[in-house]
Amino acid sequence: MPDDQRQTPVPRPAQNGAIDAFLEAARRSVVPATGRGRLVFALDATMSRQPTWDLAQRLQGEMFATTAKQGGLDVQLVYFRGFGECRASRFTPSGEGLAALMSQIDCRGGRTQIAKVLRHVRDETKTTRVGALVYIGDAMEEKIDDLCAVAGELGLLGVKAFMFQEGATPGVATAYKEIARLTGGAHVAFDARAPQKLAELLGAAAAYAVGGMAELERRASEGQEAARLLLARIG
Repeated sequence: MPDDQRQTPVPRPAQNGAIDAFLEAARRSVVPATGRGRLVFALDATMSRQPTWDLAQRLQGEMFATTAKQGGLDVQLVYFRGFGECRASRFTPSGEGLAALMSQIDCRGGRTQIAKVLRHVRDETKTTRVGALVYIGDAMEEKIDDLCAVAGELGLLGVKAFMFQEGATPGVATAYKEIARLTGGAHVAFDARAPQKLAELLGAAAAYAVGGMAELERRASEGQEAARLLLARIG
């Protein structure tokens, strides 16, 4: 994942209308509802994250199960840990395959590398479209302006980031919300002691990756609370 030093220029006040139009376009951008979806599933694998890593490993099958009738889903695992380690797997078409990958990885001490994750997703979707990014974490130890610059690029490419935050640390929430806003995605906090909410959120995000806003709206109309929550937070 090559480091990118480009910077997004600070907008002038007169540009506010254009910025608002861009954010609205990102919010409403639709992933084609035909064929298999592609989703990047990114997790913080620093030392404190082992319990949530284990939880995510148990729950990730929901993404595949919920999209089976839509045409299926291919998921790429991205994680960071230790001193500068950030890796991406191949795309896998099954929960069993993803679980096998995750079982081989243990969490190690280190700082967050969210910018590397965002840059990877940006570069990946320039090759073959990525339907959505799902990120699970509880910390942010980077410069927020650097993250926002890359998040804005993802927004231009139409890739929504679904930022699922464990806990409610205010500074982390601010960063995750801004990444979600700039991509037209959504930020939702969850409690690891209530895993069903996270499972349903993963399923709803995966449904978007395959079927776009129309699929989220359909599920919300059928009473699926996670779909309603994401729709309420998008943009």
